[in-house]
Amino acid sequence: MSQYRFKQSFSDDPSLSDKLFDLMEVTFPGLSSLAECARKLGASWETASTPFIRFHDDIAITHVGVLEIPMQIMGQRLTVGGVHGVATRAEYRRRGYYREVMEEVLGYCDRDRLYETLVLTTPQPEFYLPFGFRVIEEHIFKVKCYPTSSTYSFRVLDFTNTKDYTLLHRLLETRIHVSNIVGVVNEKPVFCVNEGSRPLYYAEDLDLIACMEIEDNRLHLFDLVTTQICPLKNILSKIPQPIKEVVIYFSPELLDVKDVQAFPHTFDETVLMVRGNFAAEGEKFMLPRSARC
Repeated sequence: MSQYRFKQSFSDDPSLSDKLFDLMEVTFPGLSSLAECARKLGASWETASTPFIRFHDDIAITHVGVLEIPMQIMGQRLTVGGVHGVATRAEYRRRGYYREVMEEVLGYCDRDRLYETLVLTTPQPEFYLPFGFRVIEEHIFKVKCYPTSSTYSFRVLDFTNTKDYTLLHRLLETRIHVSNIVGVVNEKPVFCVNEGSRPLYYAEDLDLIACMEIEDNRLHLFDLVTTQICPLKNILSKIPQPIKEVVIYFSPELLDVKDVQAFPHTFDETVLMVRGNFAAEGEKFMLPRSARC
């Protein structure tokens, strides 16, 4: 018997992925298609995640996954453990199965101090408080702009094009952190699950991929994938329509902006939770959408 009862291996069991995603799709409808999109981008869930699964007969009834997220936190590089895909089939809830699996996951992460910090995002923080996780307040940042004429130079990446596929991997592998407070470096699977099905905009002269959305005269900026963070005005110069306000979903101290207002914010009804050391606690920041798991 292995040291961990519920620890599984996708490589050892080719059927495990189908069994897991049968559970995932019941709990998180649409997640399977997002994971498939990431696979097509060359960053599969299966290569990144260590699954802890409890079975009943041959049916996966409870899952907690752990993956690695290389991060920059308060100027220091470290790898945190991302707890994700937490699910139990409805008919098996309130029987202690989730607690069993979660306790084993934490034992695995704590062994030899594998991860000094664990993170997760959830709409239900009460499920994780008993296991030592705590809620960390997050902020969005708003900047007022004066509309100017711009020359459009962003284009949407096309991943059926080999050059764009290669470009994405190059920048994800070499990207600089978007913030010194909390940023992500050299991470692919979580990014591709979260962003791979959305339009990704590339500015060739900046060598920059922007995860962004435009709503009327408001720019929502979720993440930047580049080897050098440029001033916000350079990004705005690539957008043809007049932008009156930018809403930034990460700490913008590297964007060379003034008169920034920070507001406490709950992203998409989910909160960030942390277990262990977290040097950015008490700072104003947000974990980018591309890194939320």
